[in-house]
Amino acid sequence: MSSVLVTRRLPSSVISKLEASATVDLYAGDAAIAPAELRARVADKDALVSLLTDAIDRSLIDAGPKLKVIANVAVGYNNIDVAYARSRGIVVTHTPNVLTESVADFTWAMILAITRRLSEGERVVRRGEWKGWALDFMLGMELRGKQLGLVGVGRIGAAVAARAPAFGMRVVYTEPRDVDLPNAENISLDRVLNTSDIVSLHVPLMPETRHLIDKKALARMKRSAYLINTARGPVVDEAALAWALQQHLLAGAALDVYENEPAVHPDLLALDNVLLVPHLASATTETRTAMADLAVDNVLAVLAGRPPLTPVPAE
Repeated sequence: MSSVLVTRRLPSSVISKLEASATVDLYAGDAAIAPAELRARVADKDALVSLLTDAIDRSLIDAGPKLKVIANVAVGYNNIDVAYARSRGIVVTHTPNVLTESVADFTWAMILAITRRLSEGERVVRRGEWKGWALDFMLGMELRGKQLGLVGVGRIGAAVAARAPAFGMRVVYTEPRDVDLPNAENISLDRVLNTSDIVSLHVPLMPETRHLIDKKALARMKRSAYLINTARGPVVDEAALAWALQQHLLAGAALDVYENEPAVHPDLLALDNVLLVPHLASATTETRTAMADLAVDNVLAVLAGRPPLTPVPAE
């Protein structure tokens, strides 16, 4: 029977399905498995079910000479050296599609929360500082008639755009390929930044997108604009973002992902006009279960000699 290492607890129903066809080595710790332990435990495994917190680099891949498949429980796969894994004949899979709607909903939740100052207002109430209703107290920004600018349009970006008419927002986007987005215009990144009231990031993490939003980019944004990041933390230069907010170069930001998770830049922690959320965009019971289930289905397919359902696409 094949042997599978699972690097984090998954729903019991998913583990049971895997156990029916393979021997499962489940890491049960609360934090990410330490690299040395991960290398030691993968040594005799045929498959690895990983999370985006696991660094699947050359040393880890070399430590698993029997590996046939690495199944990442995430739509992204920047934590895996995909090219090297393929050179070793290892199939790499991910979990697209199943989290699209939950992340799109969550993106709009963040947009509403930061523009209407919900977390800021809740902190005021909890501190006992609310003195009662006032006409000009904690005024936010309405979305109707404003522009949503999308940086990158994959499945999630398109789902975010599809919800924009419900809030009366027009959509622009920047994307190198042709995208079928009704009533939306593909424009340059510079124009997205300097004309949009909400800028929402939906690009994968690659060398060319690391610190895509830096000091120069932030300085191009409208002073009344808000930045939303549910993509990958290193797409934003956090030190630059803190500087831009301190200089009032934009109105606020909402972040679900960070450069050095779980650490957050200390200057951001001190600012009221930043919504900081602990990587929750896909965090619904339904979606996280579907992600784990798809990853296990990919493992079982490869171990049975069948093509995986959702392989990482060729670069």
